[in-house]
Amino acid sequence: MTDLNAFIDGLPKAELHLHIEGSLEPELMFALAERNKVAIPFDSVEAVRAAYDFSNLQDFLDIYYAGANVLLTRQDFEDLAFAYFQRAAADNVRHAEIFFDPQTHTDRGVPFGVVVEGLIAGMDRAKAELGVTSGLILSFLRHLSEDEAFATLEMARPYLHHFVGVGLDSSEVGHPPSKFQRVFAAAQAMGLKLCAHAGEEGPPEYVWEALDLLHIDRMDHGNRSMEDPALVRRIVAEGMTLTVCPLSNHKLCVVDDLKDHPVPEMLRQGIRVTLNSDDPAYFGGYVNENYRQLAAAVGLTREQLTLMARNSFAGSFLDDAAKAERIAEVEAYAAT
Repeated sequence: MTDLNAFIDGLPKAELHLHIEGSLEPELMFALAERNKVAIPFDSVEAVRAAYDFSNLQDFLDIYYAGANVLLTRQDFEDLAFAYFQRAAADNVRHAEIFFDPQTHTDRGVPFGVVVEGLIAGMDRAKAELGVTSGLILSFLRHLSEDEAFATLEMARPYLHHFVGVGLDSSEVGHPPSKFQRVFAAAQAMGLKLCAHAGEEGPPEYVWEALDLLHIDRMDHGNRSMEDPALVRRIVAEGMTLTVCPLSNHKLCVVDDLKDHPVPEMLRQGIRVTLNSDDPAYFGGYVNENYRQLAAAVGLTREQLTLMARNSFAGSFLDDAAKAERIAEVEAYAAT
């Protein structure tokens, strides 16, 4: 496995499912709390890590939103983004498309522009200093109303040139994609790509809705699609990319054991799978750790790992020339 881990470490890859607020490490949380004089309900970094013992998605979200309270200034968001990109670059991530949740911040009084300008500054710095390119995806919080999503999209209008797409995240069960059909149509009309979390905890019906009603370009998670053979055939036929997050799935009890993760079956059936870290500060590992632990658990081969790295660029929102260039890097590496 050591040789396979070394192969993973050097494999060029993209990350397509990363919530930037979920990369807030406890050390940075404490530093920002002190800088901004914000009280947090923990007395040490160790206490924060001890709290990262979730039994479901909602338990995670409760602490996730509490942690975000330390993010207040443009510099905070730049620091958050650049800290992630340093870790991504160490994992040989060449391109990342990162989610951010503006409603998490605007609902507590942080101006939309402060969030975006800080994140973009961190992304620009990552490109200049680390050679990592990136795109920004505005995610709507599905536990809030469609009207609130429309208000957020309106806030985003002056900053549209900074975004590659919109997404849909937060509490899935009870908040089907159909709830956001109109706002996704509006985002598409603005020229934005569309992706949505579907089939993580929600049923296969939510995946059908994401395809048929939201008309997504890419699917986040999608695990429960495997329960519906007709849905799997549809996903394969459309060449839909799934941004799968193994350590997240295990931490949130979407799968009880990584040995039972559906990725091998997804690959066998021809689904375009990618591996991602989701909320790495909370789930115990950045993208290479997801590759490593899943490979060890289910016996992935170099060929399968290479395929998923290739998929990560093919499924990105890069232009065709950039995709081809990055995929060629993957192929050249795998051939050595």
